[in-house]
Amino acid sequence: MGQTIFRKEVAGRELVVEFSNLAEQANGSVIVRYGQTTVLATAVMSKTAREGVDYLPLLVEYEERFYAAGKIFGSRFIRRESRPSEEATLTGRLIDRAIRPRFDQRMRQEVQVVITVLSIDEENDPDVPALIGASLALATSDIPWQGPVAGVRVGGGAAGFTPNPTFKEREEGALDLFVAGTKERINMMEAGAKELPEAEMVEAVGAGFAAIKELIDFQEEILAAQARPKAKVVLAEPDPEFKARFEQIAGDRLGQTLNAPTKTELATKISALKEELVKALGEDRRTETESLFESTVNDAVHRAVIEQGKRPDGRTASELRELRATVGLISRTHGSGLFMRGQTHALSILTLGTPSDQQLIEGIEIRGKKRFLHHYNFPPYSVGEIKPMRGPGRREIGHGALAERALKPLIPNADAFPYTIRIVSEILSSNGSSSMASVCGSSLALMDAGVPIAKHVAGVAMGLMMNDVDRYVVLTDIQGPEDHHGDMDFKVAGTADGITAVQMDVKIEGVTLPMVEETFAQARTARMQILEVMTGCIPNPRAELSPYAPRIITLKIDPDKIREVIGPGGKMINAIIADTGATIDIEDDGTIFIGSTSEESAQKAVQWINNITREVKVGEIYEGKVTRLMDFGAIVEILPGQDGLVHISELAPWRVERVDDIVKVGDAVPVKVKELGPNGKISLSLKAARYPDAPDSQPDRPPHSDRPHHPRGRDRRPASRTPRFR
Repeated sequence: MGQTIFRKEVAGRELVVEFSNLAEQANGSVIVRYGQTTVLATAVMSKTAREGVDYLPLLVEYEERFYAAGKIFGSRFIRRESRPSEEATLTGRLIDRAIRPRFDQRMRQEVQVVITVLSIDEENDPDVPALIGASLALATSDIPWQGPVAGVRVGGGAAGFTPNPTFKEREEGALDLFVAGTKERINMMEAGAKELPEAEMVEAVGAGFAAIKELIDFQEEILAAQARPKAKVVLAEPDPEFKARFEQIAGDRLGQTLNAPTKTELATKISALKEELVKALGEDRRTETESLFESTVNDAVHRAVIEQGKRPDGRTASELRELRATVGLISRTHGSGLFMRGQTHALSILTLGTPSDQQLIEGIEIRGKKRFLHHYNFPPYSVGEIKPMRGPGRREIGHGALAERALKPLIPNADAFPYTIRIVSEILSSNGSSSMASVCGSSLALMDAGVPIAKHVAGVAMGLMMNDVDRYVVLTDIQGPEDHHGDMDFKVAGTADGITAVQMDVKIEGVTLPMVEETFAQARTARMQILEVMTGCIPNPRAELSPYAPRIITLKIDPDKIREVIGPGGKMINAIIADTGATIDIEDDGTIFIGSTSEESAQKAVQWINNITREVKVGEIYEGKVTRLMDFGAIVEILPGQDGLVHISELAPWRVERVDDIVKVGDAVPVKVKELGPNGKISLSLKAARYPDAPDSQPDRPPHSDRPHHPRGRDRRPASRTPRFR
């Protein structure tokens, strides 16, 4: 097996690129190692064009393999990989958004890029070598592609920014940014931050862009040795004669059609004109007519914005649509918020759960528990369409994760607020920027639920219209046509004090650093206006939780007592749960969370646990329960899981012949702790508790009033009996 290897040091670790014939039937393949994290990237193009599509049929798949982590994951019954994890889906989207703009969008041959994670060292994220691998697999293949591209992670904070931080450094830092691009432009960003000021975010993007240029230089060295001639593909081009006929009939009517105050009116006008053109040019040429129509609309929108300063709905470049915010719409839920920006309406509904409701995550990159979850739904009625509803797709997962990232820095830690928090954003109506509307709606829901967040989080989607000579306009709060026909989708979320999340992708080569800086500044102005509306609706979290939310009581016990609370085989904790109806979660450090919608059941569980963990002391009196009788005494349970012996001599202040003369199994009796012996043995006295003033000497018979009563019949004791010896 022949191998060609290239090496470069990146952020103190070696980046290794290896070409071989392992996947020799793919158009292009490469193995990339960073540290001990290793990925295989392949690219394949179909031999013929796909029929009946009017878009580039590109598929990007990011495949996690459990063996990469040296673990056997999965359920008890399924021990193999199935559908992609959320992390794999997000990484696949990240790579897709970086490489897609570098294809000629007129291609109709299918292209599939598959990245398989072969090993992970738990320090270096596979996404950086995965993007480099995808770039090299395409660039060294015969697939037409305008690469290379590269991506890096940037971490750190005010003290400085570092490229490609480890997992631990990312978790501890104030910023986790992934930025990608070409040697000249930035074409993709994804970031989570802890209220980072705009100036510092721009500095971080600049640091990442500098590292990208070095990685592009490295790839160009590789391409000088490994590049292959590109295949010739047929591009979807309109017939010149037909195009001229289309332009003659359409004239400038399209530009006049693009102005409408609402998405519905605009869609109606455009649809009517499209059908008129199809009718004039012939139903048999519908596909070509619609393709030319789409291209013409795109050009018209750009010209109107750049040359005339006219947006489809009449707003200025920096103007927001009408804003409205409402909370408490649904009485039985724990919290709800409705945020409306023009025709985009996001209803966010919050549910509080106990620690046992946390999501368990078991993947090659992330393993642990997750107590804050944000999910996003985009039903077809939100855009007036009819489609099958088959669960969340990649877009829904991505938008939900973006909003979750935006809100997470404000979520109180478990010590201050030990609840599991789940928010679901339902997009009821959409005309652009629905992911950022879900951030706003979810922030409202958090305060409506009484979650103690310090301030609101808001988000806005920014756009870009650029012509061929780099003349451009940055647009605030883009809506449907501007998103569809625009050159950039740049989402920025944060508080009044800084940025918490960023997501950017483009349809052009990319944007420059000054353009990024301008967009951040314009987005901040818009964010402050949105925050003002949200604060006017609800300025602070509610003082009380919903009456339908569980109440959680936190206890702290000696970790050595945990096994006593759990009991053998979970017997004790299951008994507490069954008796009280409360949920109980125990941490290794002895922290116990007791949750219940009923205060009474929660307090009952607290009492159980306090009794189990209580230290028994000599001289204390307990109300115990007789659990067992023996010839020499009775076993009495004084606390859950703790019992002691009442010797027959300690049952009464007189001579007792038979234990069952005094007590029966199931009797509740007062007992006093007489002695604590070795190995936890407890000696109890019933007579000291019931007859505290009785003399120490024991008479042979009790006083008449205390003599045991035996009914006539089979249970009556004989008048005389053979003495018992012990």
